[in-house]
Amino acid sequence: MTAPSTALLAAAQRDDLLSRWNEPHRRYHTVDHLAGVLRGLDDLAAAGAPFDRDAVELAAWFHDAVYVIGAPDNEEQSAVLAEQMLGGELGTEVARLVRVTADHDVPAGDPDAAALCDADLAVLASPPDRYRAYAAAVRAEYSTVPDDLFRPGRAQVLRGLLEHAFLFHTAAGRARWEEAARANLVAELNELEA
Repeated sequence: MTAPSTALLAAAQRDDLLSRWNEPHRRYHTVDHLAGVLRGLDDLAAAGAPFDRDAVELAAWFHDAVYVIGAPDNEEQSAVLAEQMLGGELGTEVARLVRVTADHDVPAGDPDAAALCDADLAVLASPPDRYRAYAAAVRAEYSTVPDDLFRPGRAQVLRGLLEHAFLFHTAAGRARWEEAARANLVAELNELEA
């Protein structure tokens, strides 16, 4: 796969971020996930979703740049990294967006956070075989967690997602991904609870 690129990052910054996304302990939160989020942003932009493409694309690059499996502060550490690497108002805005991905709780009237969170969750609407590969990659990241702990924990996460009135915050995201994502989540939940 070709590495994602952006003109908004200096070559050294891009290389630093790519090395983070390619860390050997990652199984899902890899450069493939980053590329998927960037494709999701392309889809949303093509559908007319209004958002600041530069800030949101940079936030995509940073949103899982720091990823320690099971750590509760990955998004915060990724936001701090964005502030340090980018600086200024842009760094502050990118960090704000990264922090929203911790819980995908998008503030009302925030099209940038809505676009980033929708693109981040677009994987949930993958065709069933690709969704199963995504779920397997998540499980692989947590391979040190025994099944008797992982399965109920994962099920709780899925139930929490399904309790939301909508998984996606943009009209384009809802139209494009909502139905398939819900079907995939229900199928995985049923499998976990079987």
